[in-house]
Amino acid sequence: MAFGAPSVKGRALRYLGQREHSRLELERKLKRHVEDLPDASAKAQISAALDELAAHGLLNEARAAESVLRSQSARFGDRRLRQTLQAKGIGAELIASTMQAAMLESTLGTEIERARALWQRRFGAPAADARDRAKQARFLIGRGFGGDVVRRVVQGLDDN
Repeated sequence: MAFGAPSVKGRALRYLGQREHSRLELERKLKRHVEDLPDASAKAQISAALDELAAHGLLNEARAAESVLRSQSARFGDRRLRQTLQAKGIGAELIASTMQAAMLESTLGTEIERARALWQRRFGAPAADARDRAKQARFLIGRGFGGDVVRRVVQGLDDN
């Protein structure tokens, strides 16, 4: 007995079973599977499936944002985390409140603590010359840490 292609809702459930997704992420992924339908029909089908999943609590933007913060906060700075959340289609207010809540719960730690831990794992020792300091600073800036945080970490300054 052969099974047909999964429905739009079935595909969405499969994606959500792998990890938390934002609504925009799921829309992007599901569009590939309904290309043969007229554009309006495809959008309506996807929207109806996602509305139903959201109504049952299976699709939740706040959980998706928290999931991203938990999985990526040890490797990236606040700027990069915000950028990642924005790319996933999460609203600015939800991003701000989720990051604030994570900081209050000490889930994230401070940005300077995360930068120091990352710097320690990557480099482990203070830079010998200006060239190495620049390399270390570029690395941390590329990971989304702010300029003041990078300066403090690379120069070995205290939090005060």
